[in-house]
Formats: sequence, structure tokens, C-alpha cells
Amino acid sequence: MPGEAARHADHPQGTASVARPSYPLRTPAGRASPTRGGGSSANAAYTGHVSRGDGRLSHNLDPRDQSPQDACGVFGVWAPDEEVSKLAYFGLYALQHRGQESAGIAVSDGARIVVFKDMGLVSQVFEEPVLNTLRGHIAVGHCRYSTTGSSVWENAQPTFRSTESGSLALGHNGNLINTPELAARIPAGELTATTDTEVLTALLADGEGGVEETALEVLPLARGAYSLVFMNERTLYAARDPQGIRPLVLGRLEHGWVVASETAALDIVGATFVREVEPGELIAIDEAGVRSTRFAVAEPKGCLFEYVYVARPDTSIAGRSIQATRVDVGRRLAREHPVEADLVIPTPESGTPAAIGYAEESGIPYGQGFVKNSYVGRTFIQPSQTIRQLGIRLKLNPLREAIEGKRLIVVDDSIVRGNTQRAIVKMLREAGAKEVHVRISSPPVAWPCFYGIDFATRAELIAGNLSVEEIRQSLGADTLGYISLDELIAATQQDKSRLCRACFDGVYPIDVAEDARGKHLLEEARR
Repeated sequence: MPGEAARHADHPQGTASVARPSYPLRTPAGRASPTRGGGSSANAAYTGHVSRGDGRLSHNLDPRDQSPQDACGVFGVWAPDEEVSKLAYFGLYALQHRGQESAGIAVSDGARIVVFKDMGLVSQVFEEPVLNTLRGHIAVGHCRYSTTGSSVWENAQPTFRSTESGSLALGHNGNLINTPELAARIPAGELTATTDTEVLTALLADGEGGVEETALEVLPLARGAYSLVFMNERTLYAARDPQGIRPLVLGRLEHGWVVASETAALDIVGATFVREVEPGELIAIDEAGVRSTRFAVAEPKGCLFEYVYVARPDTSIAGRSIQATRVDVGRRLAREHPVEADLVIPTPESGTPAAIGYAEESGIPYGQGFVKNSYVGRTFIQPSQTIRQLGIRLKLNPLREAIEGKRLIVVDDSIVRGNTQRAIVKMLREAGAKEVHVRISSPPVAWPCFYGIDFATRAELIAGNLSVEEIRQSLGADTLGYISLDELIAATQQDKSRLCRACFDGVYPIDVAEDARGKHLLEEARR
């Protein structure tokens, strides 16, 4: 049963059970068993072991055009007398948009750490009987999208390692750019996974001092983006890279503390926002309270694409609401790229706030042009080639009555390869749109990201190869307009020098060596 390992993880001094559940197919009561001799029964039910669907968001509808994917969501809680596993569950639920390949929770009761993780969405990995076995006062949770290492169970998080004094569980959002260099510090054969997170966990666990002392030695060695939550049996830790590329916030419960990737996760569990974890800061939380240590000088370079796409609209970054930022971007977009039209429509859901702002600024009515099927992609059934050719129609269907004969402004957050927008323009024309004007609430994405968003290589990015006019022709739109980089930055109310804009302007705040580029570095090194 899924919870057995967790219930029997009672070894003293930090040994953990890392549960990898199997799922027998339950036979409905009253069903006949399979018949023999070539006969069959309509009510027959297979009673053997079957693999459970992994629940991952599938890109098989159009494998050539993945939307931008963030690395992960992290959540940590220290709260005696609370059901910390359930707080972690709801926190991860709020962060599900940041990673849909796997999910996991580690819990400590002060004497041992128990880890439960599996492939799939948070709601598919965890059921209440499992959560009830995860008892303790500290929890670390993680939902993953892979940017280093394959999407397999071994690479799911939290990662776990024994230490000289106990054990360590860790969750990581971001992407390290010196993984091979760090991996060289670890004896051959010690790595059980192929992720930068596994390397970091091993280094933190192998130190001669305590976890906190080791972290202050190891974290300055790591280069790239990392927002971490980790714990031993008694203390919850949180750390953020010196550039603060990925977000991480601290919140207060009535009788405890929470750290999370986004403020929306604090809201969901009833925590009050206290502050952001500062770049280059290590926080420790235990019965003595919260203590803070600097391991590096802060050089803030927060990810600009968090404002564009990654973060939830109800999250705030640097005191600025993401929803307010995106609506403001839409207003600025309308001023930069006006056009006569009858209706402003978003590409659901990511284009909605900017479309609202565009409509407000332009005075052109806002409306819905599509019905979205929110559940497509969360299927275990592989579409046939015939269905795959329908592509975006499985996710979006145009409202013909709303758009027929209209001049449309279609607002979306970004264009990566262009296949989705090309299909949308075609759909709208087939539904009777008179004109289709595409407006994008980010500048052209022309450069890959090495800090935790799984963008394609520059060769695969449409803006890395074509001019704006050539992209317009490729999409089949009447006009195409992108927000300028300066106007996008102005909408964030952040200083340009405090933002990473590399995917838009190719200026990387941390140099990336050629041999450190790639998702499967450790796997390739093993071959």
C-alpha cells in the first residue's frame, strides 16, 4: 500500500523511508473474472498489477510547440501541532503551475525523516491516507518540471541523503550552471540521480560540520539559480542564490513559519507574508525562531519572465502584484501598438490580464473569443495522429458567434516557436474573423534560458531566426506587435539593473560555459 513504507520508517537517528508506491488495479465488486478457453466476458476485470498513469502534462498534442516551462515549485513549513503534510500538500497545489511532472513531500517528527514522492500531479500523487502517515512538525514539498535530468522517479524531489549526524531532505527551484564542476567533488558512484539537485544534496550532506555550517561552505560554490528549501530532523532551512533569480518568500503562521516559491502559496495555507528571502541569504527555522545568515553579497537579478508568464496572477513580487503588472503591460502595449478593431480577446488564460489592460487603454470592447478545455494535456491516453493534427483545437475552440465578421485583437503573453499562435490565427479566420491582429505582452523571446525555464535552443526559437515582419507572415496575422523591453520593465516598477532579461536581450547575468549547457549533462557523463 502507498503508505506502508512511511508507517514503518521508525529507525532512529535520521534514517528515512523513501516511498515509491505501486498501484494495484482494484476489481469492482460483483465483476466476473476473465473467462478461459478463448471465451470472453463483457464484465471481466483484470486483477493483476498495472502501472498507474503518470499524470504529467503532455505536449503530444503538438510536440513541436511546448509552452515555457518553469523548473519547480518549493514549499517548506515548520509548525508544531499542525498537520504539516497537509499544509505542504495545499502549498504545492497552489504551486502546481510551476511543475507537473512529479511531486513529493518530506516530513520530520524530530527523530526521523520520511519522504514520499511519485510521478504525476500533486492531487494524483497524494491521497489522504498517505498524508495521514506523514506525521511531524517540519515538512518540505516539491513539484517538478525537469530542466536538468530526465523526468523519471529517481529525479523526483525532495532528494534525500544521510549525514554524519542524521539526514537531509531538499527541494530546489532553478538550475545550476556549474553542475559538472560540482559533481567532480563527489566520489564516483555516489550519485543516484542525474540532477543538479542531487549533486547539491550530496555536497550538503557530506560536510564534516553540521548542516548549517556546511551550507555556508557549499552554497557559495554553486553558480546559477537556486531557491532551496531543505531540512534535517530538527530544522527547516531556506536559501536563495546571490542573484535571487527565482522567487522565494517567508510567511508566518499563528504557530509556525512557511517558505514558498510564491506568495499565493502563503495565502492558500493561511500564512501572512513577512518578506522575501534575500539573494545570498540562508534562513534557519527551529524552536528558537528564525535566524538569518549571509553567505554571499546580494546582486539582485530577478527573472523578468516571472512577471510575463511563470508566476500566478495572485502572486506579488517585490511588492508588486503580478496581475497589476500584466494589466499595466496591456495598457502600454495598446499605446505602443494601436490598431482599429472591434474586439479584444485573450489567448486563455495567460493572455487575459494583458488583454484587459489593452481593452481599457484602447477603448475597444473586451470579450471572450475561445472556450478553453482546462483538462486537455492531463490525459493518460496518447492521441492518434488524426487527433494530433487537430492540435490546438483540443485545447481551445473559437466562439464563432462572438468573432464572425469582427476585426480582432488577440493578446498572448509570448511566442516561443510560433506553432500555437499560427494555429490560433488559422482557427479564427476559419471561424469568420475579418481581421486578426496579434499583440504579445512580452518582447520577442530570442535567447534560451539557463536559469530554470526550459526554453528551446536559440535555433528553435522563432524570434531567434526571424524578424518581426517575418514572424507576422509566418503566423498569417494582419499585424503583429510586441511590447518593448523598456515598457515591460517599466510595468514591473523594478529597476532594469535588478532584473534578468537574458531571454529577451541575450545579456546573461552569470556566464554559462558551453559544456554546462544542456538538460542531460550528468546522464551524458555516465555514458
